[in-house]
Amino acid sequence: MITMIVNTSVDEVKKRENSLKIIRNIIKTQGRKKLYDLTGLSGGFIADQNDLNLLETYVGPAIFEEELDRLGKEHLGGEKVLAVNRTSSGILATILTLMNPNSYLIHFLPKSPSHPSIIKSVEIAKGKYLEFNNINDFHIVKNTSLIVITGSTMDHEVLDEETFKKIIDNAHKRDIPVFVDDASGARLRTVIYNQKKAIDLGADLVVTSTDKLMPGPRGGLMAGKANLINKIKSTAYQFGLEAQPPSIIAIFNGLKSFKKENLLNSIEKKKSLMDMLNSYSMFEETPTGIMVSEENLKNEVKNCGKIDDKTLSKIEKEISSSDLCFIWALLLLKDEGIITIPAVSMPGASSTIRFDLSSKDAINLNMNSLYEKIDNSFKKLLDTIQDLNKSKEMIYGN
Repeated sequence: MITMIVNTSVDEVKKRENSLKIIRNIIKTQGRKKLYDLTGLSGGFIADQNDLNLLETYVGPAIFEEELDRLGKEHLGGEKVLAVNRTSSGILATILTLMNPNSYLIHFLPKSPSHPSIIKSVEIAKGKYLEFNNINDFHIVKNTSLIVITGSTMDHEVLDEETFKKIIDNAHKRDIPVFVDDASGARLRTVIYNQKKAIDLGADLVVTSTDKLMPGPRGGLMAGKANLINKIKSTAYQFGLEAQPPSIIAIFNGLKSFKKENLLNSIEKKKSLMDMLNSYSMFEETPTGIMVSEENLKNEVKNCGKIDDKTLSKIEKEISSSDLCFIWALLLLKDEGIITIPAVSMPGASSTIRFDLSSKDAINLNMNSLYEKIDNSFKKLLDTIQDLNKSKEMIYGN
C-alpha cells in the first residue's frame, strides 16, 4: 500500500503556506527578479495613482463598471458582464441561481477531473451532478436545470468546436441554459486554436479567470444574456461573491493590457525548450508551454536508471505520484526560483507541473537558463525522494 505525504486538503494548505514562505524569503533576500512565475496564473494588479484614488465602495464601481462592461463584452461576447471575486464565485452564484433543488446539473469536459468548485456548488444547491467527457456517452436526463461545459481543463485539454455546438444545440432543444467554464479557454481556445467565443458558439453564459493567460488580478468575469446575468448578480450580491472596487479596476486594466502576441510567441519558445529536453521522456507540450503529469514523472523516476531497484521499491511505498510532483515543485521554487502550480495551488487542483511560456516572467527568461533549472532540480529530486524525512521537509518546511 502506498502512503501519501500530502493526504488531505489541510495538508495541501500547509504545503501552500510553506511555498508562500519560500517566496517571501526569496523576495526579501534576492528580490522579485529572482522569481519566475510560470504557472500561467500570475495575473497582476495594474493601476495608476488616479485609479487608486477612486478605490471607494461606491465610487469605484460607478466609474469603472460601465467601461468594464464594454471591454468585457469585447473579450467574451454577450449582452452584459459581471465581475466576481473568482471564477469559482461565478460558478457558485450561477448554480445557486439556476439550479432547482434535486434537479441535475450535467457537466461536459474534454477530460476528467472536473474543477472541484462545480461539484461543491451543486452540493450546496442540493442538486444532482452528472459528468461526461465522451460525446458518444453524453445524454440529457429528465429534470436537468443547467448544462455546464468546460472549454479548457486545468491541464489545458481543449474542447473542439463541433462537440461544443452539439452539446449547446441539444440543451437548447430542451430549453436548458448552457454555462461555459472558460477559465483559461476564453483566451486559449480563441487565440491559439482560433475557435469562436463561447457566446458566439451559442452559450447563454460564460465565465473566465482574469489571471489566467492575461495580466489581470485573481478574479472572475462573467458575460451572457442580460436577464440571466441580472439574476446571477442578485445572488452574488446576497452572498458577497461580487468583485470589489480594487478587483474591478484591475480587471478593467488587465483587459486593456491583454496582448494576443504573448500567447502566440510562446509557441516558438516551447519548441526550443522541448528540443533541449529531448533526453527526457516525461515532457508533453501544452498550447503555451510544456508539462509533466503525475504518471509521466513517476515513470521518468522509475526508468531514468539513477536509482537502484531496492530504493525504488521503497520510494514507491512511501511516496505517491502526486507527492513526487509536490516535491519537485518545491525544489523548483526553493532552489531555482520557479513557481509552478503544485507548489502554490489550492486544495483539489491538478498536481501536473506546467511551465507556461506566455507569462510575463517567461518573456525575459532565456530558454537555456530554464533548461538548466529544470535539469538541476530533477537531479535534486532523485536525491531527495530517497529520504522520506527530506521529502516531507521539502513539502512542509521545518
